[in-house]
Amino acid sequence: MEPDKTTEEKTHNSMRIETAELVNGDVERADQVDEPSPPCHTDRTAPESHAEDEDGEKTAEVVQKSEDESSEQKETNEQKLFKIASELLHTEKAYVARLNLLDQVFCARMMEEANKGTFPVDVVKNIFSNITSIHAFHSQFLLPALEKRMGEWASTQRLGDILQKLTPFLKMYAEYVKNFDKAMELLKQWTDRSPPFKAIIQEIQSQEMCGSLTLQHHMLEPVQRVPRYEMLLKDYLKKLPQDDPDRTDAEKSLEIIATAATHSNSAIRKSENLKKLMEIYEMLGEEEDIVNPSNEFIKEGHILKLAARNTSAMERYLFLFNNMLLYCVPKFSLGGPKYTVRTRIGIDGMKVLETSNEDYPHTFQVSGKERTLELQASSEQDKASWIKAFRETIEIFQQKNESFKNALKDVEEVSKAELGKRAPRWIRDNEVTMCMKCKEPFNAITRRRHHCRACGFVVCWKCSDNKVQLEYDNNKVNKVCRDCYCILTGEGVTEGKRKGILEIDAAQITDSSIMCGFLQHTEKGKLWQKVWCVIPEKECLVLYLYGAPQDVKALCTIPLLGYTVEDNPRHADVSASFRLSQSKSVHNFAAETEELKQRWLKVIRVAVRGEMPAPPETSDGGTLENSNTQEADCDDT
Repeated sequence: MEPDKTTEEKTHNSMRIETAELVNGDVERADQVDEPSPPCHTDRTAPESHAEDEDGEKTAEVVQKSEDESSEQKETNEQKLFKIASELLHTEKAYVARLNLLDQVFCARMMEEANKGTFPVDVVKNIFSNITSIHAFHSQFLLPALEKRMGEWASTQRLGDILQKLTPFLKMYAEYVKNFDKAMELLKQWTDRSPPFKAIIQEIQSQEMCGSLTLQHHMLEPVQRVPRYEMLLKDYLKKLPQDDPDRTDAEKSLEIIATAATHSNSAIRKSENLKKLMEIYEMLGEEEDIVNPSNEFIKEGHILKLAARNTSAMERYLFLFNNMLLYCVPKFSLGGPKYTVRTRIGIDGMKVLETSNEDYPHTFQVSGKERTLELQASSEQDKASWIKAFRETIEIFQQKNESFKNALKDVEEVSKAELGKRAPRWIRDNEVTMCMKCKEPFNAITRRRHHCRACGFVVCWKCSDNKVQLEYDNNKVNKVCRDCYCILTGEGVTEGKRKGILEIDAAQITDSSIMCGFLQHTEKGKLWQKVWCVIPEKECLVLYLYGAPQDVKALCTIPLLGYTVEDNPRHADVSASFRLSQSKSVHNFAAETEELKQRWLKVIRVAVRGEMPAPPETSDGGTLENSNTQEADCDDT
């Protein structure tokens, strides 16, 4: 048995040498350590008289093999623990570099420009929230502590004690995560509004340190970091022996980190969706305005489009979202898949039908207000998958739309019958761009959105600067709008002045319009602004411009009679543009696509002659209401 004992000692010595060298990063030398000597095999040709000796030697072999396997298992766990700790340090270094980019590059550069008066300082502060504090915490405390511990890992193989002391600071992520949606909205709003703001961001994004990623991509990192800690700690505890001294601290750390991670869960789902939107945005050549928290990605994939004028089928690509379908054409690119949007079709009013075609199997039809498409899937299963996705998306959209309409009705009912006695349903912030009482436009700094606790309207601070007890809230004092205050206190409502020409609800005339939809608009050298345009049936010679589809007051109106229509005006810096001019009044518009522009022009050219434009027609000769196109498309595109 003496040789077996020697072999066992050699095995343990070899394991200790290899582990120490792996900790020090000397992988080559670890590979050069001799393998443990294999156990001695018995001679199968030995006489039967030696059976007892053979049995004894076999027993020794089993014991030795078991000890060797145990040693190998211990070695594997130690290596895995070291690997997890190394991954934590490696990802922390990369994360601190990303935080430095956000804090010391993007934020610092934009604050420097804001201090010059180029754009408001508060806008920059609201976008980057407490990123400076998060950066300081990780760069000055957590990262140095991890680096020090990894330097002494051979003697102190622990992580839990470090993380337990520092994890309470992770609660600061709640503020960042809570502000994330608002930050994304502000970033998009000011990128569209301020050319200097946009130029600074693009300049930094073009630098090598950004790794060809956008600011939005980098801002997702803090949202995703805390769950990353939780995942690594869970993995660490799985590999950690039950009697290890670090287990208690590691478990306490995990409990604190898991609590902090709950603040990020919903934001992570949103961030994953935003990340996907950013990927699609880049695939579309950064030309489509789709990066918005309200847009939810559903499905994408290759499809064939059946042409109406011949029997050919053309390759196309679809991106389906919760509120629209992007119908795209693939284009050649060396840097990954790229597409050009041919048509954007809204989910509102969309229908999907199975079709039968003798020459082309697996076909179905998507019919929207903007266009009707005859499509061919790659298989019956693919066809069923697309139809299911479309129908579920349409159903959810209709349910939400109906809920919103009911909410508006409820608000009206509450305001007249049970004001203060029943909790109202609130109008959503993103459905209005101006105070629903004084009609003044909202902004992120001086005129922010507030809700009247009595009627649920979105109002500015001036119009909600009244407080009254509400019965439904146990008679607690709540902020209400001035009209509700007058009713609830019995002071009476001030006789309302006669509505001006602009004070017409967008939703009211959209429901019975010849055309409606979003266009970009500018006049008198102002910045381009996205506006909701409506040509109502009752005033078919007037174009109304709103900030959003639910606004209660138009930004302006354009009486179309007598205006000159200019298609693709010279010196236009945007595509799919047109101009309406009369004397000194000049309005420039831009549509999302050339096709959509032509549909608007078809209606406007009739109106400027003083004639009544016809409602949009469908492919079967019927009419479409609330359409932002003039007729169904049946060309070969």
